[in-house]
Amino acid sequence: MIFHTKSKDEILNAFSVVPQEGLSQDEARLRLERDGRNELAAKKKKTPLQRFIGQFKDVMIIILIIAALISFGIAIYEGKAHSFFEPALILLIVVLNAIMGVLQESKAERALDALMSLSVQHARVLRDGKELLIDAKELVAGDIILLEAGDVVPADAYLLRSSSLKSEESALTGESVPSEKDALSRVPENAPLGDRLNMVFSGCSITYGTAVAVVVATGMNTEMGKIAGMLNNEDDSQTPLQRKLASLGKYLGIAALAACLIIFIIGIIGKTPPIEMFMVAVSLAVSAIPEGLPAIVTIVLSIGVQRMVKRNALIRRLPAVETLGSASVICSDKTGTLTQNRMTLTEAWADGMEEPVKIGIKSEADIETLLKYGALCCDGLISFDGDKVVHIGDPTETAIVLAAHRNGMPKETISRELPRIFELPFDSDRKRMTTVHRMGNRCLVIVKGAFDGISPLCTSGELDKAEAVLNEMSNRALRVLAVACKEIEALPAEPAMEELESGLKLVGLVGMIDPPREEARLAVLTCKEAGIRPVMITGDHVVTASAIARQLGILNEGDEAISGTELAAMSDEELDARVRNISVYARVSPEDKIRIVKAWQRAGEVVSMTGDGVNDAPALKAADIGCAMGITGTDVAKGAADMTLTDDNFATIVEAVKEGRGIYDNIKKVVGFLLGTNISEVLVVFIAMLCFGKSPLLSMQLLWINLVTDSLPAIALGREAVDSRIMKQKPKPKNESIFAHGLGIKVALQGIMFAAITLLGFVLGMSATGTDEGGRTMAFLILSFAQVVHAFNMRSDRSLFASNPFSNRSLNLALLASTAMILLVVFVPPVQLVFGLVKLPSLYYLIGFGLALIPLPVMELAKAVGLVRHRH
Repeated sequence: MIFHTKSKDEILNAFSVVPQEGLSQDEARLRLERDGRNELAAKKKKTPLQRFIGQFKDVMIIILIIAALISFGIAIYEGKAHSFFEPALILLIVVLNAIMGVLQESKAERALDALMSLSVQHARVLRDGKELLIDAKELVAGDIILLEAGDVVPADAYLLRSSSLKSEESALTGESVPSEKDALSRVPENAPLGDRLNMVFSGCSITYGTAVAVVVATGMNTEMGKIAGMLNNEDDSQTPLQRKLASLGKYLGIAALAACLIIFIIGIIGKTPPIEMFMVAVSLAVSAIPEGLPAIVTIVLSIGVQRMVKRNALIRRLPAVETLGSASVICSDKTGTLTQNRMTLTEAWADGMEEPVKIGIKSEADIETLLKYGALCCDGLISFDGDKVVHIGDPTETAIVLAAHRNGMPKETISRELPRIFELPFDSDRKRMTTVHRMGNRCLVIVKGAFDGISPLCTSGELDKAEAVLNEMSNRALRVLAVACKEIEALPAEPAMEELESGLKLVGLVGMIDPPREEARLAVLTCKEAGIRPVMITGDHVVTASAIARQLGILNEGDEAISGTELAAMSDEELDARVRNISVYARVSPEDKIRIVKAWQRAGEVVSMTGDGVNDAPALKAADIGCAMGITGTDVAKGAADMTLTDDNFATIVEAVKEGRGIYDNIKKVVGFLLGTNISEVLVVFIAMLCFGKSPLLSMQLLWINLVTDSLPAIALGREAVDSRIMKQKPKPKNESIFAHGLGIKVALQGIMFAAITLLGFVLGMSATGTDEGGRTMAFLILSFAQVVHAFNMRSDRSLFASNPFSNRSLNLALLASTAMILLVVFVPPVQLVFGLVKLPSLYYLIGFGLALIPLPVMELAKAVGLVRHRH
C-alpha cells in the first residue's frame, strides 16, 4: 500500500484500528508475533575463522602452499633436519600474510550497528484507550502514537492530527531545514520523501508542534529499514588496486605452472630424478611469486594513511587510499558537505528600499528595526561556547536571532526591552506566527511568516515592490520571510486572531540560505583542474540546489539539473545516455543515489561519493570510495564509508586525492621494483635448467632476496614524496594497467638484464670454484646487490640525476641495511652454510659488485631515449 496517497479513513480501515482507543494489548501481541519486533535486522557477520580461510583463495597463496607441501615431502624423504627450514619458512610467510589480511579487513558492519543506535528507546502509544509508555521495539503496524517536540519518531507513521508540526529529516532527505507536516495534506503518489507532508519517518526528530499518528511500517519495512536492507545487499566492491593485484597474481601463477610443466617435460626426456624435478618446481614457484608484495603494499598504504591523518582524512580501509587517487567523479551531497548545514540570514529588504541589502555587523536603522522585530517574533535561541555558536530551535528562527545579535541586539536584551505578553504559535495553515509585546503604555503586535500569508493582512507598505523583491530573492534560492507589525492600545481581554492580525504595516523581508562553505568553491576548481567531475546530489529542492551549484562552479552553461521525479521516470539506459550532462540531482531518494553512482560506474568512471546523512550510507558503500563527514556526519555514514573527513571540509578531498595519486605512483614503483626481481629469477632458473640442468639459486636463497633484501628498499620507495605536478594530470582510466606509461617495459628490461648478469655470474662462479655452490654464491651476490642499486632507478621516470638522488632519507637507510644483510649471508661462515653459499676468490667479489652496477647506466639510457616515459 502507498500510504501517503490514502485518506485517514482508508488507513484506519486498512489497519483495523479506532484512533480514540488504539489497538488492544491482545491484538498488538498477535501482530508482534506476525510481523516481528520494530528493529533493524543485521547482516550475518563473518567469523574470524571464515575471514582467515578467505585469505587462502588467492592464486599466489595456493601455489606457495603447494610448493611448501612438495618441499615438506622432499624433506621427509631425505630425512635431513635442515631440509625442513625451507617449507616451514614458506608456510610461515603464507600464515603471516593471512593474519595481516584478517586484521586489515574492516569494511563494515558498524553501519548497521549505527543504524540500530538511531532506533528510539520508548514510544507513547494508545492501547485499550489508555496512554502507555512502551519499548519502541514492541510497536506494531496500527498502533496509535503521540508525538511532541523533542521526540524521536519510533516508526514510519501516517498523521491523523497535527498542530504546527515540524520534523527534522535532514539525515534521511538531505533537506537543511525541518519539514513542515500537515495531517490534512493530500500527497501525489510520486512525491519524494521530503514532500510527503502527511507522514513522519522512523529515526527523525520532532522539532516543533504535536501530532497523533498511526504506525504504518516497523523495523525493516520503514524507510530507515530499507536503507539498512540496501546496506546488507550492497556488496563490498573491490578497489582497482585489489583487482589489478589479483589479476597479476593469476598471471604469475599461470606463468609459474607453465614453466614447471616445461621443465618437467624436459626432465622426463632427460631422465632427471623426480626429487630434483620437484626441487626445481619449488624454486620456480618461489621465484615467480612476489611473496613480500602483499605485505609491502599494505605497509605502503599504511604510510599513506598516516600522511592523510595529518591532512584530516581518516581511512578505514587501506586499499581505498589508492582508489581515491583514481577518482574521476565526486558525487557530493549538498547539505553539510558543500554547504555549512546552517541557515544564515544573508539579505534583507526594509519597506521603502529600492533593493535588498547584504546583512553585515552594522546595518541601516530600518534594517535594524526589521531584524529586531523579527528576532522578537522567534522562539529560537542561540548561545555561545567560546567562538562556537550553538543554535537551539528552528534553524530559520535562529538565523534571524543570530543576525540581530551580530547587529548589537541580543535577544535577551531586546526581550527585556519589549517583553512578550502573548503569542499565537506558528500554524501551517496560516503560515505565520504572531507575538504581542509591551511597549511602554502601549502594545506592539509583530507577525512573521510567509509573504503570501501576511500581505493580505497589511494595509500599509509597498506590497507590489515587496512581491517583486520576494520573487527576485526566491529565484536565487533564498528562503524569504516577511515581518509586519502594528501598535495597539492594550491587549484585548480575549485576544482573537482576526483582531491581532489585521491592519498591519509591512516592515520588510529577510532572506536566508544554507551558504556554501568558503573553501568549497576553490576545492571544486582544483578538482576540475585535476580532471575530476564534481556532481551535486541532494534531497533539497532543485532551485536551491542549482543556485548553490552555480555559486560553487558545479553547474555550468549547458549542464542539466533534474529532480528525483524526473530521474525516476528514466530507464537505466536513458540515465546512462544523459549522465555526463547532469551536474545536479535534487529531491532524490537513497535508491536514486545508488542509481546515479552505478550509472557513472557503468560509464567507466571511478566514483567517489561524499555525504553525512543516513540517506547517503547506501551510496557511500556502493561507490568505489565513500567519504563521510566526521563532525556533522552520522555514525551510519561513517560506518558505510571508506574514508572520514575529520574537519568536514570538502577541500580536504583535494588533498586526499593528491595523496592517493602519490601513493598509487609509489605502489607502482614498488611493484616494478619487486617484479623485476621475480621475472629475472624465473628466467634465471628456467634458462639455467635448459642449459645446465641445474638451478643457480635455491628456493631459500630466493626467499631471502624476495623477503629480506628487497623489502626494506621497497617500503622506502613507498615513502617517496608526492610529485608537485601530480594534480595537473588527468585521473588514470579505470581499466588502466598497473604497467602503463612505460612500467611494463621497465620491468621487462630489468628482468632480462638481471637474468643476464646473474647467469653470467653463475657461470663465472662455477668456473672459478669448480662447484655449483660457487656459482650460486656469485649469482646470489649479483642479483641481490643489483636490486639494491636498482632501487635508485625506480624513484622516478626521469633521470636519477635530474634531482638530488639521495633526497629520500628512508631509502638511503634501507639500502645500507639491505647491503649489510647481503654481506652477512655472503661473508659470515655459519650463515653461508645455512644458505648453501661458499667463499669466493677476492677478484670475483669485485667482478660481482661490478656486474651488479650495470642496471644503473642501462636504465638511465632507457629513460634518455624514451623507452621509459613520464606520464603527462
